[in-house]
Amino acid sequence: MEFYKFDKSSGKQISHFDSDFIMSRILQTSKPANIGCMHLGKNGIVGYHQATVPQLFLVVGGEGHVRSDKEGYIKVESGDAVFWDKDEWHETKTETGLMAIVIESEELNPKRFMPDK
Repeated sequence: MEFYKFDKSSGKQISHFDSDFIMSRILQTSKPANIGCMHLGKNGIVGYHQATVPQLFLVVGGEGHVRSDKEGYIKVESGDAVFWDKDEWHETKTETGLMAIVIESEELNPKRFMPDK
């Protein structure tokens, strides 16, 4: 399990075309990727299971806790990214609710774009 940040402080100011925003890069793939949004309600859980492909879990709202088979529960909140490699056991739970974007692909290298947490 690896942790990264994609919050505002990890981004860069963009001003091209009279723009004014901060962009936090996340990843780039050349192979197919599945992208979804998970909505965990109060006391929600993604049960303990093995990742079938590398997974990047981007918390965009709320907070919760994640674990792998090697570590106890670690708190995550909006702006945190968790990476699980293929076959890695993991679980996510929340008491208050959590929303996350999940990217799954055989080719994920989040450390190329995001700083460590």
